[in-house]
Amino acid sequence: MALIAAQLYTLREFCKTPADIATSCARVKKMGYDGVQLSGIGAIEPTEMRKILDGEGLLCAATHRSLDQMENAAEELIEEHHILGCKYTAIGGFSPKEDWTRAGWGAFVTRYNALAAKFADAGLRIGYHNHSHEFAPAEGIRPLDLLINTLDERVWIEIDTYWVAHGGGDPSAYIERVAGRIPCVHFKDMTITPQRTHKMCEIGDGNLNWPRIVQACRYAGVIWHIVERDSGDMDAFDSLQRSLDNMREKMGL
Repeated sequence: MALIAAQLYTLREFCKTPADIATSCARVKKMGYDGVQLSGIGAIEPTEMRKILDGEGLLCAATHRSLDQMENAAEELIEEHHILGCKYTAIGGFSPKEDWTRAGWGAFVTRYNALAAKFADAGLRIGYHNHSHEFAPAEGIRPLDLLINTLDERVWIEIDTYWVAHGGGDPSAYIERVAGRIPCVHFKDMTITPQRTHKMCEIGDGNLNWPRIVQACRYAGVIWHIVERDSGDMDAFDSLQRSLDNMREKMGL
């Protein structure tokens, strides 16, 4: 079976203290998840987090960390991930708000590429997680296309299926496009309201083309299928369970 992780950002309201995190991880493991992505949780020492994960039999699939941490606390970040046994971290997106041009995005690429070798040499790969603003054209090019084309090959791309669709792109096509550099993907589904607004929902209950997305993930060599829901109607724990059940039973993951 494929490796499936729960993005703890989904449970951020239930992960504010180390005790909360321990309880949430126990519930996630009981659901049947193989691992977690650490993002949006409260402060906890890496050694304590590793103890919780080991105690539940969970792996740390990936983390999200800030660009500031990567640039100004690299050694600390590397040590933390060695303790966690985690090979992948990523920033949750970037926006050159004051300079929405090729040059503005290019400056970020130069900045991020400078970090890639440092982290790769330490056994930790840095990545980029997209939202939908990367589909707003910058002088005729989608910033996400520019990032994929110009970021160092050692930078992995964490495609988020919902946000690609939200920006008008094809999640499957983008997953296939970054084959070989997408160890982790964010599974997130989208539905529509009668008022024609987009809304997040449980995996398999929305309108994304999951058979094609799963096929693309297999083609691209995805290791971790990470379930995330930023917000929605269903209780967060029930949402994670529903998504996992659909992925295992309906999608064959």
